Amino acid sequence: MSKMLMIYPDRCTGCHNCTLACSAFHDGEFRPHTSRIQVTTWETEGFSMPTTCQQCEDAPCVAVCPTGAMHADPHMNRVAWDDVKCIGCRMCTLACPFGAVVFETARRRIIKCDLCDGKPECVAFCPTKALDYVEETDSARDRKKAVAVEFKKTFEEVK
Repeated sequence: MSKMLMIYPDRCTGCHNCTLACSAFHDGEFRPHTSRIQVTTWETEGFSMPTTCQQCEDAPCVAVCPTGAMHADPHMNRVAWDDVKCIGCRMCTLACPFGAVVFETARRRIIKCDLCDGKPECVAFCPTKALDYVEETDSARDRKKAVAVEFKKTFEEVK
């Protein structure tokens, strides 16, 4: 059965351990700005929210990629990309509704969650269990959608 990354925003303290673990795993150094997961904190409201690629089933980033570099990887239940095919057009960054696909100009590469090939470092290093890698079931998908709806409501109130 496929697995998916589940976010529990009510457990997030904004510690950024997930961003540090991600950048260390992928780049071998602590570079939070190159992390594949980001944590946004609204200090006045006392609210933090980790965000990352949602591994969309009908991914807009895949649809706009002119070379097929961004593609579905059904084996890992993720959206993957191929650095060799990528021409750096950045269409995927514009298409992502979550802002989870980023182009790093310094290294001329796409930065996006790859689920650490099935062992997400962000999950391993989250001290409050705000992140989990769970079996993808109907109830897990429903919960993920419910969190997205609540986050949208909260964001609209904060604006």
